[in-house]
Amino acid sequence: MDVWQLVLVGLVMLLGVLGVLIPGVPGPAIVWAAVVWWALSDTSATAWGVLIAATALLLLNQALRPLLPSRRTRETGTRRRTLLAGGLAGIVGFFVVPVVGTVPAFVGGIYAVERIRLGSHRDGWASTRTVMRSAGIPVLVELYCCLLVAGAWLGVLIWG
Repeated sequence: MDVWQLVLVGLVMLLGVLGVLIPGVPGPAIVWAAVVWWALSDTSATAWGVLIAATALLLLNQALRPLLPSRRTRETGTRRRTLLAGGLAGIVGFFVVPVVGTVPAFVGGIYAVERIRLGSHRDGWASTRTVMRSAGIPVLVELYCCLLVAGAWLGVLIWG
């Protein structure tokens, strides 16, 4: 696979990761499609291993989805901007503190937005807990699964 195809696969994967944060966009399906495209072009055993692991992880994510609270932000009163800020912070956190940085960065991003909006620590933290209970956990789980797939792909490209 040449460099331009790898760049395009990476851009599609980025679109899928960002799609998790945008209602109505099937982010995990886009990430999976990017991995399939890469694995079909690079027919190494490592590429197929990443595809199998990505498929299993994203299917597990879909299977667990009914057990998590609803992602409908309008019904829960959660502002989309809040989840978007948390998601972008989670993406940055995934790469700054590899793998484990997503969760604290996601919650921290939500807290920062809510703290600014409400003006106090107590109200910001209470709102953060409410957001996480209502719509934050499903978004975080889906985002984390997509980031793990993207990270595995990137890791294979760099070290594989």
